[in-house]
Amino acid sequence: EVQLQASGGGLVQAGGSLRLSCGISGLTWDDYTIGWFRQAPGKEREGVACVGNSDGSRYYADSAEGRFTIASDGALQMDNLGPEDTAIYYCAAEEGYGLANPCRASDMDYWGKGTLVTVSS
Repeated sequence: EVQLQASGGGLVQAGGSLRLSCGISGLTWDDYTIGWFRQAPGKEREGVACVGNSDGSRYYADSAEGRFTIASDGALQMDNLGPEDTAIYYCAAEEGYGLANPCRASDMDYWGKGTLVTVSS
C-alpha cells in the first residue's frame, strides 16, 4: 500500500520560509514522479513543483520559480512567501513515468493529506 504524508505547514509572515516534507512509502516502480499541488479557498488545485527520479528533472510553476526548490526526495523549500501562497499543500506521486514535466494533478496516482500553509501580510 502506497502512503504519502505531507508535513511542515504552518503560519509564517510574508517574506518568511517554510520547508514541506513528503514522507512516502510503498512505491514499487523504479521510476516515479513526486509533486506538490496546492489549493486555495475558492480556487482550483494547481501544480506547484514536481521532481522526476529517473533523470532528476524539476518543474516549477511560474508562481514558484525562483522562490521554491523541490529536492530529490520531494521536500519543498519555500522562500520569500507571500499571502498569495496561502493554501493547502498536497504531495502526490505518479509511478512508472519518472519525469517532472508535465506536472499535472490528473496524472498523479497517489495523494497524501494536505498540510495548511498560511502566510500573513
